[in-house]
Amino acid sequence: MISLSVAVRLMEIQRVLVRHGLDEFVSATHLYRPLRFLCFLQPSTWSERRRGGSRGERLRLAAEELGPIFIKFGQAISTRRDLLPTDIADELAKLQDRVPPFPDREAREAIESSLGQPVGALFGSFEAAPLAAASIAQVHGATLKDGREVVVKVLRPGMRAVIRRDLEVLYALAALALRYIPDAGRLRPLEIVAEYDNTIMDELDLMREAGNAAQLRRNFAGSPLLYVPEVHFALSTNDVLVMERIRGIQISDMARLRELNVDIKKLAENGVEIFFTQMLRHNFFHADMHPGNIFVLADDPANPRYAAVDFGIVGALDPKDLEYLAGNFLAFFDRDYRRVAELHIESGWVPAGTRVQELEGAVRTVCEPIFDKPLAEISFAVVLLRLFETARRFRMEIQPQLVLLQKTLLNIEGLGRQLYPELDLWKTAQPLLRAWKADRMSPRTLIAEARRHLPELISTLRAAPPLLRRMIREAEGRASLFDTELPRLEALRAEVKDGARRRDRTIVASALLVLGGLWLALGAEPWWAGGIVLAATTSYLLARR
Repeated sequence: MISLSVAVRLMEIQRVLVRHGLDEFVSATHLYRPLRFLCFLQPSTWSERRRGGSRGERLRLAAEELGPIFIKFGQAISTRRDLLPTDIADELAKLQDRVPPFPDREAREAIESSLGQPVGALFGSFEAAPLAAASIAQVHGATLKDGREVVVKVLRPGMRAVIRRDLEVLYALAALALRYIPDAGRLRPLEIVAEYDNTIMDELDLMREAGNAAQLRRNFAGSPLLYVPEVHFALSTNDVLVMERIRGIQISDMARLRELNVDIKKLAENGVEIFFTQMLRHNFFHADMHPGNIFVLADDPANPRYAAVDFGIVGALDPKDLEYLAGNFLAFFDRDYRRVAELHIESGWVPAGTRVQELEGAVRTVCEPIFDKPLAEISFAVVLLRLFETARRFRMEIQPQLVLLQKTLLNIEGLGRQLYPELDLWKTAQPLLRAWKADRMSPRTLIAEARRHLPELISTLRAAPPLLRRMIREAEGRASLFDTELPRLEALRAEVKDGARRRDRTIVASALLVLGGLWLALGAEPWWAGGIVLAATTSYLLARR
């Protein structure tokens, strides 16, 4: 059953869709038929209707009006072009957090409530005007008592309740979609909403973001590719995050980058290397790498370095999925379409009964026309999206654990091509993948793996002697029982065998008696032959009693 609060929110969503001229979405839902036509009866929705613009543009505007969670959900599913028509996916990709800031007074109250001290006692200075305002938090500039510059991220008041309400709505819509929409099961709507639930709730926990930032900072310590700001844990809580302030150039400010003679080509290629380093070597990647979260440190324009902020969304893969994914990338590069098909089946991404030859042919059909182009013109993201469309034919199920990685890869390629349109993602990524594969099989890696598992092996070996002793005692007990029962078993076996012999003899004798009786009754010649058979059989039976 749908709760009253969810039903009310669904009606609000209906009104917004109608107001933006998205009647086709309302009339096609089948999700709550008794209520859906009520929104058409309200004059306000008709007087404010937007009739201009494409359906994708109107859907984007509706998401912006519906609030933070729909904006972020639209951003997330805009990368799922296996689920969405192209025009809608393109528009949802434009969604931005266009949210007005909340007052400085509320930010100060939230900080003081969370940290238990006045803002003046915590910071040397605190800027009233926020540096940025997003859908779930906003950021203020400040300095510590020792003069170091920091940024203070503050969660919007009441945001958790708002998010929880709209998550309940998304779950209700997913459940109703499974019930009423054909083929919805393959798209796994409940799993997608659950994945998004985990992602957005993690993003609301600023201490979790602090931990993500610290991990990423350790991973890239001393790296010439990426700088991650320092977290001040003593001033951070679930609702407040204090980090080192970055003085860099917004990645989208191309005019400023060119003015400083930054090596744009190297910057774009470094972005690809950062992504594959995070995915393959660390298996821990920043999964929200849109232009608003990326800066460039141009102290040395010939060797520019990225600086990242906003670590609320990070991703990691199961080692098995990572192996299959890297294998798929390499197989694409080598045009080994059969290997791509085999990996999809081995990983369980397509049903086990799928014929390798059919899937191989479908993959070849998608990839060969693309490979005829110059490498610099090939979009890796487009290849993946076309493969997703092809996979529908083979009942490929959506893999929620790969959603963040797909989104991040699309962001990276888009960012790279924005910086340097001639970016050859394939050429940049291929050496990294081959180096990773070689490293996985190197003696150094194998020794490191063995060393990492050595404590488990020692623990197992320590537990082995008692376990072996118990097994030996149990085996001895079974042997003793067998020795005791063996004579009885042999006697029983002999008795059964003897009974079987008696049964066989009785059957033969009965057959002879019948034969002798018939011989005499029919008067067959010589008549005395039947008498002999009867006499012999009777004597035999009396002797065996």
